[in-house]
Amino acid sequence: MFNRILFATTASPTCDSAAHVAFDLAKKYNSDLYVYHVLGLPSRGFGHFAMDARTGETEHVGPDYEAWVIDEINNTYAKQLAECKTAVIETLAGVPHTEILRKARKENVDLIVMGAHSREEDKGAMRYRSIVGSTMQKVAKSARCPVLIVARPCTTCLWYFSNIVFGTDFSKASDSAFTFAFHMARHIGSKLWIFHAMDMSSMHAGKIHSQNEIEDKIKEARKKIDEKYVSKMGDYDNYEVEVWEGIPYVEILKFAREKNGDLIVMAHHTREIDPDEALLGSTVEQVVLRSNCPVASVNRPDHADLSIE
Repeated sequence: MFNRILFATTASPTCDSAAHVAFDLAKKYNSDLYVYHVLGLPSRGFGHFAMDARTGETEHVGPDYEAWVIDEINNTYAKQLAECKTAVIETLAGVPHTEILRKARKENVDLIVMGAHSREEDKGAMRYRSIVGSTMQKVAKSARCPVLIVARPCTTCLWYFSNIVFGTDFSKASDSAFTFAFHMARHIGSKLWIFHAMDMSSMHAGKIHSQNEIEDKIKEARKKIDEKYVSKMGDYDNYEVEVWEGIPYVEILKFAREKNGDLIVMAHHTREIDPDEALLGSTVEQVVLRSNCPVASVNRPDHADLSIE
C-alpha cells in the first residue's frame, strides 16, 4: 500500500512517536523508508555554517559534522534500523520544509511521516496557532502526498487499526482526504467513521438557532455525506455516519475519543480558503495539538487513492 515512505526527523525525543509509526509502516508493507534529517538553514545562503534543527545552535557543516549526525541517527534508531532493512539515512543542509518537500517529490513518496514539533521545548504547547510557521505546517500545506503527523505515543498505529475517523468540511480537499481514509479502512479492515462537525456559529453570527433548525441542518449534512461519500463506497458496509454541532476541533476530538479512534484523517484547510494558498487550517492545527492518535493531513488527490493488493 505504501511503497515509499519519507520519515522527516530531527532525531530528537520529539520524533520518537513518529519514528515508531514510520518504521512499523515500513516493516508492514516492506516499504522503502527514507530517514531524512535536514541539518538546518545555511548561513548567508551558501555558507559552511547551519543552524542545527534540533538544538538551534550554529554548527560548522562539513564531512565530520554530517558523519556525526548520521552516527547519532544510527544510535537513536538502532533497534528499528536493525529490524527494517529497507531504511536509508540521508542528511542535507537547507531549509527543512523546502528540502523535505523536494525529497518527497524526487522520490515520489506515498506518505510523509513526521512529528508535530521540531524541538523538545515546544512539545505539548497548547496556545492557539502555536505551530504556525513550523516545518510541519509548511509541509502539510504543500505536500502532494498525505502527511501523517504523530504528536504523541501511538499504541496501535497501523498494525492494529480498528477505528478511522474521517472529519469532513465538504471541501474539495476533503474529497481527497475521504479517498485516503476509505482506502486505508478497506485495506486494513478498520471501521470508518464519517464525521462532520457543524459549526452553527459560522452560519448566522449572533443568531440563536432553534432545535428544529439545528436538526434540519444535521439532516442536510447527512444527506450530503451520503451523496459525496457513501455513494462511492460500493459494497463496503463497515462504516457509520455522525453529524454533531459545536466547535469543530472540539467535537472531532470528543468524537475520536468516544469511538476509540486510531487515526484522524482531515483536509488541512478551511472551506473558505483555496488549498494552494491556505495555511494549516486552525481546526486541523488544534486537532494535531490535542489528539491522542495520529492525524493524517490530506490536501491533494496524489497518492490518496491507495492501491489495494
